[in-house]
Amino acid sequence: MKRFMIGQYGSFDSRKYERDFRDDFFGIEACLFAAEEDTAKLVLESRRRDFCVGVHFPFRAGMSKLRDALVLSPDNRIRAEAYGLIERELEFLRAVQPLYILFHYPKPVILDERVDWSGWRFADPAEYISESSITIDELRAGTEHLLQWLSEKGKAYRFIPVLEFDALSRYIYDTDMLEELLQRYRSVRLCLDTGRMFLQEKLDPYFDAGRVIHKYAKYAYLVHLSNLQYKDGIVLHHHPVLPDQQTEDGWAPIEAYLQAILEESPDVKIMFEHRSDRITEDQLSQCYSWVERIFNESCNRP
Repeated sequence: MKRFMIGQYGSFDSRKYERDFRDDFFGIEACLFAAEEDTAKLVLESRRRDFCVGVHFPFRAGMSKLRDALVLSPDNRIRAEAYGLIERELEFLRAVQPLYILFHYPKPVILDERVDWSGWRFADPAEYISESSITIDELRAGTEHLLQWLSEKGKAYRFIPVLEFDALSRYIYDTDMLEELLQRYRSVRLCLDTGRMFLQEKLDPYFDAGRVIHKYAKYAYLVHLSNLQYKDGIVLHHHPVLPDQQTEDGWAPIEAYLQAILEESPDVKIMFEHRSDRITEDQLSQCYSWVERIFNESCNRP
């Protein structure tokens, strides 16, 4: 369980920390902290109990209109502002000393016009562009600049850069463009979000979550783990994973996802990105035990 993490979003929630965290957990991922005292509590606890801190960008709330930095924006001014925003956060985070910092990719999201995206949640129209408005060569150039920049900043500020997939276009899942760049900039790793992958498969008839996981599992540093139940639409999202969740009832095939990732990245970290308040303490323990069993079985498989 030294690979398990919990999330703290918006503040350092002491009640969640005391209920969800275990002494042998790897760490806590923090995002959108609004108060200095929450930052101080996180740093104090990480040193007192010797766990690692990860950051889901941005660490501080209220730094910009949008949560994510639009580093691939076709607008030069917006793109420059996005990189400046990240740089300011990196300076602030010197005192926190995060092991990794995670950024959503691609941002803006590139939407396949063949797909109805009304079931995907966007906070602002600036968060997405159409696939026809950017070429794969433009995306490659923007992505290479991002990976090179993050590689340099990772060395300078001593963190592991991690890209979490948002909605993916065929530029990413049907070509080798991103893989070629990840092989060149090896310090940049990926985060695979099980709920997000499953939702795109339900909305996008051209997207195969299992295929994408197999394609990119070798680059995974982190998994954002939760389940999503989908029938005629989303029933539950960010729900804790439990062994009795069956695919015929609309749940994602979590065990198959994890097994595929572990085949390629046996040291991957698991961040439980779930609403643990929806289940009992016994069910939460069952969630942890089930995921740990999947790991142990995978490690022992010849």
